[in-house]
Amino acid sequence: MALPIREVTKEEMLKRVALFKDLVPSKIPLIDAVLPEFQREIFSIIGGGVMEDAEVVPPITAVEGFHLSIVKCAAGKGTGLHNHRTVEVFIPLTGRWSIHWGSNAENEVILGPYDVASVPISVMRGFRNVSDEEGLLLVVVGGTDPGQVEWTGDVLSAVQKKGFGFNEDGKITQVRPPRHDN
Repeated sequence: MALPIREVTKEEMLKRVALFKDLVPSKIPLIDAVLPEFQREIFSIIGGGVMEDAEVVPPITAVEGFHLSIVKCAAGKGTGLHNHRTVEVFIPLTGRWSIHWGSNAENEVILGPYDVASVPISVMRGFRNVSDEEGLLLVVVGGTDPGQVEWTGDVLSAVQKKGFGFNEDGKITQVRPPRHDN
């Protein structure tokens, strides 16, 4: 059975267009980014995904089964080990990226430009730019409501020492000045 054809005006369509040159990245998109090894920028493009930055307003808000963003980070940087209730797809646009998974990140695959990895629901995962220069990684998070990220205890402990936590909406907040005991 053929789908009915829908007519869309230019004005309606322009609400579904995001020009990369106009995007403003989040510098602390998720709580782990307060730690030096996980510093990165995320350009949220379609939907907010699992972003923990309350300031993020994606240019395309029509979420129809997935969220899309681009991660930009320096060589050696990435994300802390985490889990969420959605499939997460990684596609390097530039550079080489380690996609690791397992309770202790004991598994790894290295991806180059346009390679694809799809991490299943409820699997601990992370990624790291293993290139010698800054890289871009396209990330697609499945689902209309992907929920909140679940971080490993060591990530949460480290960010708490830096004085960060979450507000009642699950967004990043500075809860106290950082501790300098480590």
